[in-house]
Amino acid sequence: MYAVVATGGKQYKVAEGDVLRVEKLTGDVGTPIAFERVLLFSNGETVQIGQPEVSGVTVHGQIVAQGKNKKIVVFKFKRRKGYRRKLGHRQPFTAVRIDRIEA
Repeated sequence: MYAVVATGGKQYKVAEGDVLRVEKLTGDVGTPIAFERVLLFSNGETVQIGQPEVSGVTVHGQIVAQGKNKKIVVFKFKRRKGYRRKLGHRQPFTAVRIDRIEA
């Protein structure tokens, strides 16, 4: 059994027991989360495709961690002009463990 959920402007294929990193969600570690934007649901035999969402299906999970990804370096440079800018960025994330998919 698996589902495709949409959160943070992205789509994720999830199954029970998966841990996935999504864009930052509000809540502390241990807080339950429900994803209601389910775009596709499969129970192994049949596949339901939403237009745009599947009604009656909810994915329940729990926040496992809040953190930041590795730093990326943003370097701007224009040749022969003496222009150089160096910035770093760490994108925040939320790790969610999928507990169950209710259909």
